[in-house]
Amino acid sequence: MPTKKTNDQHLLGVHCSISGGIYNAPIEGAKLGCRAIQLFTGSNQRWASKDISDDDAARFKDEMKAGGIEVAFSHTTYLINLAAPDKEILKKSIDTMAGELGRCSLLDIPFAVLHPGSPKEKGADWGIKRIADSINAIFDKTHMLKSKIALETTAGQGSSIGSRFEELARIRELVDDKSRIGFCLDTCHIFSAGYELRGENGYKKTWKEFRDFIGMEDLLAIHLNDSKFNIGLHKDRHANIGEGEIGDAGFANIMNDPKLVKIPMVLETPKGDNAAKQDSKNLRKLLSLVTV
Repeated sequence: MPTKKTNDQHLLGVHCSISGGIYNAPIEGAKLGCRAIQLFTGSNQRWASKDISDDDAARFKDEMKAGGIEVAFSHTTYLINLAAPDKEILKKSIDTMAGELGRCSLLDIPFAVLHPGSPKEKGADWGIKRIADSINAIFDKTHMLKSKIALETTAGQGSSIGSRFEELARIRELVDDKSRIGFCLDTCHIFSAGYELRGENGYKKTWKEFRDFIGMEDLLAIHLNDSKFNIGLHKDRHANIGEGEIGDAGFANIMNDPKLVKIPMVLETPKGDNAAKQDSKNLRKLLSLVTV
C-alpha cells in the first residue's frame, strides 16, 4: 500500500533501484508516495558505468513529473576514494566522479552524495588536503556543469574522513568553487561518530555544532538510518527506524524539527526480502512520529 504523501511538509523518500532502467527509480518512489528519492546513476561497485541514453534521460524526467517526485539525487559508487594515496586509484576516482556529475547533469539531478575518502596511513590532515585537491580537479573537468558534490558524514571507521563536522568544513575551505560543495548528514553515521540525537539537550548541541562548522544553507540532504550500535562506537551498521539505538526519540526530534522540513530526507535502511513493504513500513513509522 502506498505511503501517503505529506504534500505540505517533509521531502521524504527512499533509495530506489534502477534495475531495468534509470527511469524505474522515480516509478518505484512514486508507488511508495515519496517526494524525494536517491538512486545510483550507474554501477555502485564498478569503476565504469554505461552511458545513459537521451531517451532514458527524457523518460526519467517524465516519470519524475508523473510521480510527483520533487527531488532526486544520486549516490556515487563506493569505489571512489578522493583521499587515496595510490595515484592510479586516485585518477580513477577523479575520472569516475566527473562521470557521475555528467550523468547527474543529463538527468537534471542537482547533486551527488560522496563519501569523502580514506587516506590510509597518511593521516587526516594529509587526507583532507588530498580530498580538496581532488575535488578541485573534478570541478575543473566539469566546469560547464552545475551539479554539486554533497560530502557525506561518516561513522569514523578506519581512516575515513568526515566523522567530525570540522573535517568537512576544512575540506570546503580548501575547495576553490564553494558554490558546488554541499553536505549530506547520515543519522547512523553521526550517531556512531559520537553526536547525540536522542535527548533534547544532546540534539540541540549536535545541530549547534553543525551550524557552527558547516551551516544549514549547505545541508543538501539527510540519510535517515537507525544504528545497530550505540553512540560513539564508530560502526556503520544501519537499522530500521525505531529498531536501533537512535530509536523513536531521535527520529521524533528530526521529524518535528521545523528547520529540516524542506531538506530532502531518504531512507537507506535494510530492505529485507520485500523491499517495498519494508520501505513503506519505515516511511509510515517516520510519519507517525510527526506531532507538529
